[in-house]
Amino acid sequence: MTDIIPLWVSNRHVHLSKTDAEALFGEWFELTPIKDLSQPGQFAAAECVILKWPKWQIEKVRILWPYRPQTQVEILMADQFKLWVMAPIRLSWDLEWTPGLEIIAWEKSITIPQWVMIAKRHIHMLPEDAEKYGVKDHQIVKIKCGWERWLIFDEVVVRVTTTSKLDTHIDTEEANAAWVSNWSIIELITD
Repeated sequence: MTDIIPLWVSNRHVHLSKTDAEALFGEWFELTPIKDLSQPGQFAAAECVILKWPKWQIEKVRILWPYRPQTQVEILMADQFKLWVMAPIRLSWDLEWTPGLEIIAWEKSITIPQWVMIAKRHIHMLPEDAEKYGVKDHQIVKIKCGWERWLIFDEVVVRVTTTSKLDTHIDTEEANAAWVSNWSIIELITD
């Protein structure tokens, strides 16, 4: 079966815990929204951080809101070579056995002992979307995206929650390979 679903492209970014945000920016600081994200109630903040480990760094890494229970850093595959960090490909909540690094903002820094990963391709769905497309939570599917340089990506995880908006998330390296951008359309392949 194939069907059409919107696409959202994600660059490297940081999800901060409230405790780590206060350590970097101060107790009463509020993140400044600059752009809504594809999922309801989430935004990219104007504030950025520097990722550093051990001697190299990547600047202007965007912070995403809302705060998470645990700080999480999502990098691109190529960032591993710049940071000298070997990050596994994982889903958001699967942070065990991941590397750490230093996060710097406003001349303050924190060092996280782990929680650095490369985001696994995934599709957000409501339960009614999953029923419509004949898939279930954590099912592995394929997607076809692009036009002139179309690609089929395997190992895409379906994530079903009651708060999701239907869309597919891939990172900028994957999007560049398929020559797609935000709001492009993908085909879901389930057989």
